[in-house]
Amino acid sequence: MTKLGAAKFKEQCLALLDRLEPEGIVITKHGRPVARLIPIERESGALIGCLKGRIEVRGDILSTGERWDADAES
Repeated sequence: MTKLGAAKFKEQCLALLDRLEPEGIVITKHGRPVARLIPIERESGALIGCLKGRIEVRGDILSTGERWDADAES
């Protein structure tokens, strides 16, 4: 988990919110933890299609890439 001083958090707040990791950030004052910022859990339905246009599938995703003959003797 990332620890960040309050002053640094204040400077970078909006950027930090854009890239907030699931484990969150601990905000400190004078080296002592005072708050923990964690993302709100999203409903699983909201995740459907969220990566559309961001990833590219190459090749056959249902194949291991290995060729084999099930009827062949060892």
